[in-house]
Amino acid sequence: MNNHLAFADYAVFIAYFLIVASYGYWIYQRKKQKSLDTKDFFLAEGSLTWWAIGASLIASNISAEQFIGMSGEGFFVGIAIAAYEWMAALALVIIAVWIIPVYLKNKIYTMPQFLTRRYNETVALVMAIIWLFVYIFVNLTSILYLGALAINGLAGGQYFHVIMLGLAIFALIITLGGMKVIGYTDVIQVAVLIIGGLATTYLALTIVSEKFGVGSSAIAGFKMLMKDAPEHFHMILPRPDEHSTQLEIDKYLVLPGITMYFAGQWIVNLNYWGCNQYITQRALGANLKTARTGILFAAALKLLMPVIVMLPGIAAYVLYKNGHLPQLEGGSKDGAYSAILSFLPTGLKGLSIAALTAAIVASLAGKANSISTIYALDIHKKYFSKNADEKKMVRIGRLAVILSMILAILFTWNDALGIGGEGGFTFIQKYTGFISPGVFAVFILGMFWKRTTGAAAIAGIIVGFTLSVIFNNYAPAWFGNDTLLYTAYPNGKGGYEIPFLICMGLSFFFTVAIMAVMSLAGPRYNPKAFELDKKMFKLPPATLALIMAILILLSLLYIRFW
Repeated sequence: MNNHLAFADYAVFIAYFLIVASYGYWIYQRKKQKSLDTKDFFLAEGSLTWWAIGASLIASNISAEQFIGMSGEGFFVGIAIAAYEWMAALALVIIAVWIIPVYLKNKIYTMPQFLTRRYNETVALVMAIIWLFVYIFVNLTSILYLGALAINGLAGGQYFHVIMLGLAIFALIITLGGMKVIGYTDVIQVAVLIIGGLATTYLALTIVSEKFGVGSSAIAGFKMLMKDAPEHFHMILPRPDEHSTQLEIDKYLVLPGITMYFAGQWIVNLNYWGCNQYITQRALGANLKTARTGILFAAALKLLMPVIVMLPGIAAYVLYKNGHLPQLEGGSKDGAYSAILSFLPTGLKGLSIAALTAAIVASLAGKANSISTIYALDIHKKYFSKNADEKKMVRIGRLAVILSMILAILFTWNDALGIGGEGGFTFIQKYTGFISPGVFAVFILGMFWKRTTGAAAIAGIIVGFTLSVIFNNYAPAWFGNDTLLYTAYPNGKGGYEIPFLICMGLSFFFTVAIMAVMSLAGPRYNPKAFELDKKMFKLPPATLALIMAILILLSLLYIRFW
């Protein structure tokens, strides 16, 4: 076990970098042969295949948040954290069938554009500003911090800031080429991510089997994990009672048992995958068949992701518990993944770092491109330069990419936002969860209920955020720890907390109720309501068969690990 890289590791990593950079440059040069306009730069309109869309969705989603954060939660909680990945597969099915057709039918290219068309300019501007704030100060910062933290641990622990800058610059190189370069380089990124991730998991399980003297196979290692840490292999955590330890309560606060499936878990996923510029952008430039197939391809890949991003964390827990990972003593759960990587042999460590870098860079590039899209098309074009031509808008988009990355670096430099203290995965889920209930309510009612008004949408955004803050931070002190709506649990810091996924569900319920009352008080006919054609929701046999296969596999996973 060592925390230093050998020549072979550097060689593997440099080879990965050169392949991605060369392929991206080739795509960019091909694209330069025609005039680069805004739809091509921001959306790669009509040029991404279904497999490129699916791969780009996964590459953009799987980042340091999953590799580091979810491995850390696997170390802490166990397989229950896989709910985020497996429920994402179900959410992607729902989006492919019912949500993406609405966007494509109405020629929606950005999420603020949807809000303008369906509601009004005020709703769109408010949400555009909120999205930019979250993408820069929650997503970009946490991805940079967690990624630099993990790679720094493997490089000797002295290069955190250099690595952070390197990741940012690598992402900038890809992002400045536009959405087509991002989409097609993501195909390589996701291949590296999966191959390197599976190799890391395989070696981690093999190490477990060797340390416990049960052979030298991944299967034996997996069986040893289940034997030594059976509590880490249950999807549904029991509700705490008066006999529960603080550790058990802390786990429940992160993943509140079966209750979360009726509350925030589905809001998290449907909002993230269906109402998020960063994600939907990949499919908005395609036709319905291509977009649907790409989204379902991503759903199938999602079923595999816990093997890559969660199992190494459980392996780290078992090794740590039995004295084989002393460097984690008193440390953060976010160090679990890099601790596992330190066991890997020369060469394979370089491949694993390449996989981790691929995930980080792809996610950074996708986020930065979405920031530039929202700013350029939905703010700058509308409010600062209405007559700007296509070339100027592309330049503005590139400038937005650079400035957003600089801001993210400044706020990540000394962890000014406290990402390390929260735990990376929890930090992202919690703080994006403040806006998710209101945003999802505004989108879902706007799509499928014609009477929803612009005033109700503004109220929904404000109420959703306000209620999220109240339930997360003040409700136990104001209303008590045990009410008809919720139960708050001791957080080990002298206070009480409601599980944030429960807070999200409660915020969404009340937000929808308030929006419904306000809309019912408005006109019966809303001229801005979308006309839905039932034909666009019909599925061809091949698509239906793919959906059934995904649902059957998902059901089997839950039956096995319930």
